[in-house]
Amino acid sequence: MGFQIIEIFNRSVTIERFNGDCFKTEDVCQVYLDDKPIMKTCKNVFSIYGLKPDTEYSVTIEYRGQRKTRTFVTERESYLLDVTKFGAVGDGTTDDTVAIQAAIAACPEDGTVYLPKGMYLCSPLFMKSNMTLLFAEGAMLIGQSDRDKYPILPGVVRNIYDNNRELNLASWEGNPLDSFASLITAIHVENLNIIGQGTIDGNADSGDWWQYPKQRIRAYRPNIVFLNRCRNVRVQGVKICNSPAWTVHPYYSDNVSFSDIEICNPYDSPNTDGFDPESCENVKLIGARISVGDDCVAIKSGKYYMGQKAYKPTINVVIRNCHFELGHGSITIGSETACGVMDVNVSQCIFSETDRGIRLKTRRGRGSRAFIDNIKASNIVMDKVHMPVTANMFYFCDPDGHSTEVQDQNPREVDSKTPRIGLLSFENMKCTGTDAAFMCVYGLPEMPIERVVIKNVEAEFLPGAERKPACPIMMDDFPEMSGVGIYAKNVRELDIDGVTIKGSADSDVRLCNVKVQNIDGLTFTD
Repeated sequence: MGFQIIEIFNRSVTIERFNGDCFKTEDVCQVYLDDKPIMKTCKNVFSIYGLKPDTEYSVTIEYRGQRKTRTFVTERESYLLDVTKFGAVGDGTTDDTVAIQAAIAACPEDGTVYLPKGMYLCSPLFMKSNMTLLFAEGAMLIGQSDRDKYPILPGVVRNIYDNNRELNLASWEGNPLDSFASLITAIHVENLNIIGQGTIDGNADSGDWWQYPKQRIRAYRPNIVFLNRCRNVRVQGVKICNSPAWTVHPYYSDNVSFSDIEICNPYDSPNTDGFDPESCENVKLIGARISVGDDCVAIKSGKYYMGQKAYKPTINVVIRNCHFELGHGSITIGSETACGVMDVNVSQCIFSETDRGIRLKTRRGRGSRAFIDNIKASNIVMDKVHMPVTANMFYFCDPDGHSTEVQDQNPREVDSKTPRIGLLSFENMKCTGTDAAFMCVYGLPEMPIERVVIKNVEAEFLPGAERKPACPIMMDDFPEMSGVGIYAKNVRELDIDGVTIKGSADSDVRLCNVKVQNIDGLTFTD
């Protein structure tokens, strides 16, 4: 038993325990700060608050008779600016936007803007570099319900000297389109921390954001947190809920870290993805709990226009010790992947009652730069996930999604708009309550998925009478399935080792145009 200190802030710290368990342990551990007991927890990732800046501390964890100690020094802080000193009221009815924005504008380098306990009704706030936004326990930032209170960010602004140069301020589903500013907006910001024990509430259920989800009413719907071309941003501890659209959207940003956060939207709220890094590099999501109305995590890199005009793949995403619940997919990649998504590592996570577990979706038209590669998931527990693993290269999104060009299942010419999928690896997974299919992967006939690895996996299906037929992948003319173990079509290499599938309708794999089949240790049981 051991642990590491993964994030150190000026007034808090986040800790991750070393063990083989997913998200939490069966027994609680005792946590000491400077030898004083302060909390008990079963979570693998947790935070300690109420610390002083620029101060040395020791933290000890005791678990099943073992004790481990680490020391750390909190970061320095130049000034602490209390928003109530700037006129914020925090009564839930007074508009506190101007007061809080004034505190942000006045905050010096390495300073902290502090929200004490209270309910702060706000329009979008714009962050700046080299500062911390700190929420006290019980502090709640609440978004205005009236869209007229939200400024609009233009998708594209042309350079006055060179019309080919663009300033991209907003994004909507992979294209640079006008959108309302988000409750927390950061543009070209670096060294920003958003931390604490408070809540950022988009308050979307009080407005009309969810009533017309696909309509552009003056502009497209906002996120709650939008990071546009930022660097070195860390978010810790806060709960983020009731988003008008995608909840947290890092966009063309690098070195972003989210630890010990909670994201929560109603299950029936439209397109309220939890965490959507798009064209980002070095992304960490550790110790999060997410339950939303769409994909819990959706990793993206834009549509074809962005792939040509502002090429930047999403690279090096680490997701660990998280719990994903109720959404459409636990971990989704796509479908906006025109710049590519590479090197994604998901481990020690729990997926509960999501429609799909690991979900990849792309389609013709994303482009030759739309390369999804080196996607790895290991040490995953799935409970009542209908379809644990899916990959679909015929995803029928966008206005032309049902066109012949996208849906033709005959081989077409490989051209500048043909996407690719490389390595997909799934190891050490236990799935119970599986329904439609354990795995369904479907590549393009002209561009098969290069390699799929399934190793050390146990999948147990629901009893036949409890299963509900469903389409594992969203493409035209694909049949519903029930109790299907492994289905693969248009795959160059399939490696299966140490896999047990219990209670499926199958007694063997269903393969079509799988060129290399390395199947060792696959067992179907009743």
